Amino acid sequence: MAKPVYKRVLLKISGEALAGDKHTGLDFEVIGQVCDVIKECLDMGVQVGLVVGGGNFWRGAKNSGGAMERTRADHMGMLATVMNCLAVADVCEQKGIPVRVQTAIEMRAVAEPYIRSRAIRHLEKGRVVIFGAGTGNPYFSTDTAAVLRAAEIDADVILLAKNVDGVYDSDPRVNPEAKLLRDITYQEVQERDLKVMDASAITICRENKVPCIRVFGLDDPQNILRVIEGDMMGTVVHP
Repeated sequence: MAKPVYKRVLLKISGEALAGDKHTGLDFEVIGQVCDVIKECLDMGVQVGLVVGGGNFWRGAKNSGGAMERTRADHMGMLATVMNCLAVADVCEQKGIPVRVQTAIEMRAVAEPYIRSRAIRHLEKGRVVIFGAGTGNPYFSTDTAAVLRAAEIDADVILLAKNVDGVYDSDPRVNPEAKLLRDITYQEVQERDLKVMDASAITICRENKVPCIRVFGLDDPQNILRVIEGDMMGTVVHP
């Protein structure tokens, strides 16, 4: 087994990725594949924190189309992320993976409240920690939540598994001539307005010198393991 290049990682997966080809709801085959890879990571001694989006159910203000008050629409989005967290946690447990769900909004009947020291303790004991409900605040996406949690738990890297294989200089779905950028700084992302993460998330990374973000495709969940083992696929974003 290859030696991992990262000891503690924060994995960010979109809700849409968990929906697979259905694009909505949950695809348990996809979730199972992701959990299998997480188990391999744990077996290598890697500590794994996970943030999951909620776009397969509800995308806050984007889905409300202005028909709802923004704060309430965003709260619904937070609940969508918690549903995904519980689904992933259940599949993890079925596969014998020790896991804890922590939420930024207290809902003690279904999950622990987020407490940094407790999350780190779980990681040190070899448990996967799944962070739900975003930051607990409206107007912020799960991108920002992923960056905040990564900074708080002192993660070595943010693994940003997306439906594209890296960061491009323009939208590859619109421009067939778009070029894949292999190495770029947080400052360049902001200056060029590249769609890596939300602007607030990149600002937090830049101001707090988050070690790096690895952006790669989730078309094959094994890519997560390959990146942890040092494969330079996709894009590296760094201070």
